[in-house]
Amino acid sequence: MKHKPVYLMLAILISTMGSFIAINVLSNFSGFITYLGFTSEGHGTPLSWCLALIVTVLYCYSASSISDVKKYMFKVDFLKFVAVVGAICAGVVEEILFRKWVMDYLASEGFSIIFQIFASGLTFGLAHLIWGLKNIKAGINAALSTFLLGIALGVVYLASDRSLAPCIVAHFLITALIEPGLLIAAQKDKLGYWKEKTNKSTQPSTNVSAD
Repeated sequence: MKHKPVYLMLAILISTMGSFIAINVLSNFSGFITYLGFTSEGHGTPLSWCLALIVTVLYCYSASSISDVKKYMFKVDFLKFVAVVGAICAGVVEEILFRKWVMDYLASEGFSIIFQIFASGLTFGLAHLIWGLKNIKAGINAALSTFLLGIALGVVYLASDRSLAPCIVAHFLITALIEPGLLIAAQKDKLGYWKEKTNKSTQPSTNVSAD
């Protein structure tokens, strides 16, 4: 099978996060859906949905500068199907953890809105340092970019009156669109600082270093 490491990563994500979702769905389906904000009364505000759309478009546009992300963003195949399942799991679990749990806990302890947003983004970014297991540049890039994404989603969460629904949908769309390409690029060791690495072997020979 092509891209075996990518499928393995997605399988781990789906099995771990999917188990959490399955337990909650089976134990109290309606309560879990309400907790996520997917109800007629708790689904957020028009402003939050507009902000979620803007965040999704801008983040995906930025990530499309990586050739594999652009190539696989709208490609429909089995890898995309698996990525969509993974995106559902990540969108639900990570938004519960980094938005609702982190921000609501800090709010209950009296911390300011600014600190709640910053802490949400910081913990979200640090969690994505795992991308650096193979390539430290990829890990740092993932941490910084998801830190900014976490900040943005924290703003969306507050704008939604603390409904997770807009955040989950934005997170799902971003992950489903860019994750296959990002994982493939990481597998090929093509991720650098804020941009794709240049393959020197494919560049014209010059007297000046490409660096």
